[in-house]
Amino acid sequence: MTALIAEQSEPAALAVVVDGLRERFGERVSTSGAVREQHANTLTWIASEPPDAVVFVENTGDVVEAVKICAENKVPIIPFGAGTSLEGHLNAPYGGVSLDFSRMNRILDVHREDLDCVVEAGVTRKQLNEHLRDTGLFFPVDPGADATLGGMAATRASGTNAVRYGTMRDAVLNLTAVMADGSVVKTAQRARKSSAGYDLTHLLVGSEGTLGVITELTLRLHGVPEAILSAVCPFDTIDGACDAVITAIQMGLGLARCELLDEVQIEACNVHSDLGLKKTPTLFLEFHGTATSTREEVETFSEIASETGGGAFQWAERAEDRNRLWEARHEAYWAARTYRPGADAIATDVCVPISRLAECVRETKKDIDAFKLVAPIVGHIGDGNFHVIPLIDMDSANEVEAAATFLDRLVERALAMEGTCTGEHGVGSGKMKYMQAEHSSGIEVMRAIKRTLDPHNIFNPGKVVELT
Repeated sequence: MTALIAEQSEPAALAVVVDGLRERFGERVSTSGAVREQHANTLTWIASEPPDAVVFVENTGDVVEAVKICAENKVPIIPFGAGTSLEGHLNAPYGGVSLDFSRMNRILDVHREDLDCVVEAGVTRKQLNEHLRDTGLFFPVDPGADATLGGMAATRASGTNAVRYGTMRDAVLNLTAVMADGSVVKTAQRARKSSAGYDLTHLLVGSEGTLGVITELTLRLHGVPEAILSAVCPFDTIDGACDAVITAIQMGLGLARCELLDEVQIEACNVHSDLGLKKTPTLFLEFHGTATSTREEVETFSEIASETGGGAFQWAERAEDRNRLWEARHEAYWAARTYRPGADAIATDVCVPISRLAECVRETKKDIDAFKLVAPIVGHIGDGNFHVIPLIDMDSANEVEAAATFLDRLVERALAMEGTCTGEHGVGSGKMKYMQAEHSSGIEVMRAIKRTLDPHNIFNPGKVVELT
């Protein structure tokens, strides 16, 4: 095996690693075919590539020992959280060992006065918010799935609250990670800001397990708002919905959530979640603040919407009604999957400046029609990020080819509008081919960092950047 992994891990090296792991971890090591398949990609059309073994780690010390055993034999390591990634992040194209973090699920500390908490990487976002329920605090980053917080940091996840509360980039104050040589690094202290040295925290946030294995995180929390108002507002056109949101943001309205569902996604959600909404482009909105401020902002937004083709608002003030509305939004992917029975769903996302969002979505829908695809659209309209979910008959070579061309054109369009190939799904292996076009010479800086921190390319190889 060469210094940089270029082929499947050698059987002799794997045997040594598995024996070493079993000696250290006993029954917490599995080579079962079913367990290995469970720890590979399962949610998109990217083929599953299972690891050779799975280790269920329970603390940072376990990760250190597993990394040292694998590093000594140059066997790849793939961190595994909840298995919700969409771009092949969890695959093991060169074999190796999956580190399962489901048992590292302890909430270590909550500093209520400082509005932060310390958690292990396997804690999920719902678990954290359940723990915080009686404190008056909450953690706002909410990708649709109940992902682990370590995985969310690794992919720089986002969600419906990003327009007000930001993404994982904004939420992580510091983290603890195990590096490729087995050393443990804590990237910062708990202070809200620092000018001391390189920003190691945000180097690892979004690195998708390619630079270090995240084991603990300190996260920023927020106070639960005094008043929350949610609403659904139909629009005649996508342009009208986008224009209303752009105006609201420019005016400084306190939108906490602002989601756009096109008419196809609305129809899918109606069937899946029994919503009964009009089949037309629709905004799902939420306002956070005081009882007075939310009412004022709602009235202002209603006036804006009426000028851009918006219809009557449907309000959800009770917690159970709000939860039903946002559960339907978070179930949009599964609603889309059932919209065309027998088809495979390809979930993808791009992000553009909000001033270009309406144009980007409009041109994307033209492509959907031109390629004769069925592809619902749902977007975090407040920050210019939207998802497209082509539903493809994988037995049709023509459909598969059309979908591949459509996806390439989608990214090309976003980049031409000074956007990005992914706003929150991450790169994984599925979007590596777009990195050069997006980052130009910056890709060489990324490669240099990867080679320095992981010289033998054992951390999640085949993801984010290709080493040459």
